[in-house]
Amino acid sequence: MAEVGTAADPATATATGSGAEVDRRALDEVVRFTSELIRIDTSNAGDGRCRERPAAEYVAERLAGAGIAPTLLERTKGRTNVVARIEGTDPDADALLVHGHLDVVPAEPDEWSVHPFSGEVRDGVVWGRGAVDMKNTDAMMLAVVRRWARAGVRPRRDIVLAFTADEEAGADDGAGFLAGRHPDLFEGCTEGIGESGAFTFHAGDGLRLYPVAAGERGTAWLKLTATGRAGHGSKVNRDNAVSRIAAAVARIGAYEWPVRLTPAVRAALGELAALHAVEVDLDAPGLDVDALLDRLGPSAELVAPTVRNSTNPTMLTAGYKVNVIPGSALAYVDGRVVPGGEAEFRATLDELTGPEVSWDYHHGSVALQAPVDAPLFAAMRAAIERFDPDAHTVPYCMSGGTDAKQFSRLGITGYGFSPLRLPEGFDYQALFHGVDERVPVEGLHFGVRVLDHFLRAA
Repeated sequence: MAEVGTAADPATATATGSGAEVDRRALDEVVRFTSELIRIDTSNAGDGRCRERPAAEYVAERLAGAGIAPTLLERTKGRTNVVARIEGTDPDADALLVHGHLDVVPAEPDEWSVHPFSGEVRDGVVWGRGAVDMKNTDAMMLAVVRRWARAGVRPRRDIVLAFTADEEAGADDGAGFLAGRHPDLFEGCTEGIGESGAFTFHAGDGLRLYPVAAGERGTAWLKLTATGRAGHGSKVNRDNAVSRIAAAVARIGAYEWPVRLTPAVRAALGELAALHAVEVDLDAPGLDVDALLDRLGPSAELVAPTVRNSTNPTMLTAGYKVNVIPGSALAYVDGRVVPGGEAEFRATLDELTGPEVSWDYHHGSVALQAPVDAPLFAAMRAAIERFDPDAHTVPYCMSGGTDAKQFSRLGITGYGFSPLRLPEGFDYQALFHGVDERVPVEGLHFGVRVLDHFLRAA
């Protein structure tokens, strides 16, 4: 393993020392790094063909150029991760993990206004796959720590940087591999930040929100199997596997999951209600959460997907000929589970599938919760509102999942914090895995300033 360190002299600066503010070079670098990382095609279709190594080498070169020694690790050839540690000034302080993934989902060039791997910078916007998910954040991480090295700045606590592979397809070659095989690299880390939070959410009437993720629903991708008696399509068959799977899928699709408010979601509802001048007692018996969401306007989008478990049927497969009744049929369901909702989820699926259809996890991951009253959350709020004083930072729970699930195996409490200031009408969430993914240059500049301030103050 490479020795990890920093070029900064401990005697030259502290986390709050002079020369610590972001300079013009850091602002230029975050744009250039975002563009150049986008040009490195790291499309991950989940078929094992992705190769993150060129992007990992790009990151490693820029760390090494700042005197920060990177460690490159692979479980599978070409599926490369980069980890580095920057030593803090307080040896008794817990370390903080800052992570971003290097892979991206595929993109079809014919559907885009610009080539998705051009990294084109046009009219103050950087275009391309990864512009928001999440090579922009990788670029911010690099720009910030390179600025520190130039200015001789050190943070208060150790900062562990992780640039991971394979986040878009299960993390077996990325964060899962790092947490399972190289936990020593994360020694002392108790908290971490990654995607996806601290972006501008315009809630109407000039209200600007910055949702910071303090939880993630768990993933429960399910495989349903029905068996029956194969036979000729012209004969009566009461033991029809297709009918059984269809009935189970219909029940699952129609089921309305009950509301289950987790601490992060409860906190989000309380803060959003106050910002919208909606009086509510979240402890009132019979509280109608859906009616409350209706009163929150656009802000409800931040909360609605995470007030309950969910199950969406997504795939069906059975048979090979129209006049042949198959002996088995399959279905797949995308399930998501709120923190603490696993037992209810399993019991409900047993009821919905019934005795004639079996189910199992095709893929699963844990749900996460992080405290919203922690000093780290307060530091994130302060950093955002320092650079956007009229903004309101609110907690929320992500409907999907991130690498934080993998790092939680090491006891690391994860938050979604990838700061971006975005103009009104810029639909950030729609650009995740979407066509014409892009990020404003000014948004990147804001992100570098916020991330720099936060990491020095945390």
